[in-house]
Amino acid sequence: MKDHLLGAATRAQEVGQEFGAGRAAFLAALLHDLGKYSSAFQKRLTGTKDKVDHSTAGAQEVLNLNATGLDRHVAQLIAFGIAGHHAGLPNWSEDSPLSVRLTKSVPVDEVWKQEIKPDASALMPPSFIWERKAKDCAFQSAFLGRMIFSCLIDGDHRDTEAYFDEIKGTSTPREWDSLEVLIPSLALRFESYVKTLASTSTSKLGSPLHLLRQTILSSVRAQSSNDKGFFTLTVPTGGGKTIASLGFALDHAQKHGLKRIIYVAPFTSIIDQTARVFRDILGGDLVLEHHSAIDFEKGDQEAEFRELDDEAKLRLAMDDWAAPVIVTTSVQFFESLFANRPSKCRKLQAIANSVIIIDEAQTLPRPFLLPTLAALRELVKNYGVSIVLSTATQPALDENDLTNGGLPLQGRELAPDPANLAIKLKRTTLKRAGVLTDAQLIESLHRQDQGLVIVNTRRHALSLYRAASVAGLDGLIHLTTRQYPAHRQRIMASIRQRLTDNLPCRVIATSLVEAGVDLDFPAVWRAEAGLDQIAQAAGRCNREGKLRTDESFITVFTPAEHKTPKDIKRLAQNFETIVDEFPEDPFSPSAIRAYFKDVFWQTADDLDRYKLLEKFVINGSELDYSYKTVAQHYRLIDDSQVPIFIVREPEAIEAIAALTDPSQRPGPALRVLQRYTVQVYPKDRDLLYLAGKIAPVQSERLGDRFWRTCDLDSGPYDDQVGLVWEKADELLGDNCQF
Repeated sequence: MKDHLLGAATRAQEVGQEFGAGRAAFLAALLHDLGKYSSAFQKRLTGTKDKVDHSTAGAQEVLNLNATGLDRHVAQLIAFGIAGHHAGLPNWSEDSPLSVRLTKSVPVDEVWKQEIKPDASALMPPSFIWERKAKDCAFQSAFLGRMIFSCLIDGDHRDTEAYFDEIKGTSTPREWDSLEVLIPSLALRFESYVKTLASTSTSKLGSPLHLLRQTILSSVRAQSSNDKGFFTLTVPTGGGKTIASLGFALDHAQKHGLKRIIYVAPFTSIIDQTARVFRDILGGDLVLEHHSAIDFEKGDQEAEFRELDDEAKLRLAMDDWAAPVIVTTSVQFFESLFANRPSKCRKLQAIANSVIIIDEAQTLPRPFLLPTLAALRELVKNYGVSIVLSTATQPALDENDLTNGGLPLQGRELAPDPANLAIKLKRTTLKRAGVLTDAQLIESLHRQDQGLVIVNTRRHALSLYRAASVAGLDGLIHLTTRQYPAHRQRIMASIRQRLTDNLPCRVIATSLVEAGVDLDFPAVWRAEAGLDQIAQAAGRCNREGKLRTDESFITVFTPAEHKTPKDIKRLAQNFETIVDEFPEDPFSPSAIRAYFKDVFWQTADDLDRYKLLEKFVINGSELDYSYKTVAQHYRLIDDSQVPIFIVREPEAIEAIAALTDPSQRPGPALRVLQRYTVQVYPKDRDLLYLAGKIAPVQSERLGDRFWRTCDLDSGPYDDQVGLVWEKADELLGDNCQF
């Protein structure tokens, strides 16, 4: 016990020192397993199966160490972390509250006092900057508690890993050279890539587009020596902002000694694409690609470790983000900032002293906007982070626009004159077509060998695709989240190839193709939506500027047969207002800013839908924090949908076999299976189950959380359109109602 506690504490202190909380992290890890100093736990070691509460004792003891002032405050935060180091950070006053657990009798052997010497002095990070408002202070305090918890979890797991390595005589290769050591060579690779890209680009050397991209890149990189903090990067589609943002991140990290680059994007299609580019530039073994994995945790299960190859090393690094470059989803990143579970929180310590690129910043989750911005402010203020908000459609997040929680963005733009860039990079002409039937859309596609139609729902996309198939359109492709990610990736590659080869290519898709996907169509049709989505859709039209602006149309229409979802309909009305106010260029930065100001004003009461900022309250000396409740509410993906694994490729078949093997840990298999997953609503899942086309995976062990397709040949997955649950009515008979 002494060896483990001191080992975990030392490791926790190392990562906690990154933001001044080394002593607090050391104390948290030193006391986290204090309850194992008990006869009850000793009996567990000799074979009894009785459960033992070994986490409450340390939480109680840390409050008995006579810490005073702010150190007492931090000791209370540590109590939350110790109590939750297996089951997750608890609430103080509801749902198995910590306040009750602290009164529980948990006898421990006093021998621990002879083996470890906890010190509760100087726990408060010395450079911590507090906000003035009480509500903001409570949020900051709770965020600090979550960060200390992250250090505790990382220290605990790393020491356990080292223990298994020692007794098995193995070595877990998880260490990378620091970014500071790597950057000189990475800078050379970046320069080489930029030169190669210029010579192989579809835009010729010396062309106006090539010169403009070079100007943007040079301007962005020239500002890398600016003080750490927030930055915006507002570059229209086709301006090379992905490469420019990486160049800035490398230079900024080098000048300020930052230890990690984290790239965050909303869609897996962007993640796949960007990770591929980053690997080409920086080298594949330095880039960790971490999607929003299917969550699986078993609180009391200790990890076992074995010798790992480089690929397994990257998988292991998903737990703690130890790699120097991380490419991840918005879901994975933002949900982790508000999580309470150990596996989600462990990586948080790795964010300190990093540069974060948030791509497609206009997609920041609106119902969680205010708490999300509060977390970003805190990362910049107290954890040494720089954040780049990168997009072609910059939302009005400046504190002067969003007065109830905006960010200090004035004077922090990296791009040279965004308004002028918007004019120079304008590629399309907006056309409002009013109401269009599917038949009219198909006729329009018939006249266009290459075109993209984006609709708002999977059901509409499927209906339109089937009708277009009956009409005999050549080169017809369906692309939605009915297809699992690995399949979509191949479809994207096929689309690019058809466009390059000038073959017929008519794509019917949902919004997953809008942001950041490097597709270039001569014409795009977009079902009514908000200005930001329509502007992003326009970015898929004449992306490389091969056509004149006046012959490249983004056509916005209202679907005749399919109802626009309520939330999107409201944004579509805002779009119409802005187009009337800015008829010459509704995609200009000033128009987009006006649009977002209008949207944020209209939805002011919904920018913290679940009142998460009110879930952290300081009542005198009591920290009434609701960590568990906040984690349950801050969910960016619809919790009502369930995952179905599409088991038809060798990798998925092997992963299912591993998942159903009780001798293997489920985590690695689930990480593989996220590439073969389609999300559906429970009622559609039930119909597929009744039809005998899907089955639960290890229901006796895993419950009904995970499902898989049964029949490889005649299952519900169609090669052209993906998972078709609507066919269940045909399989079940006429009595099935939708």
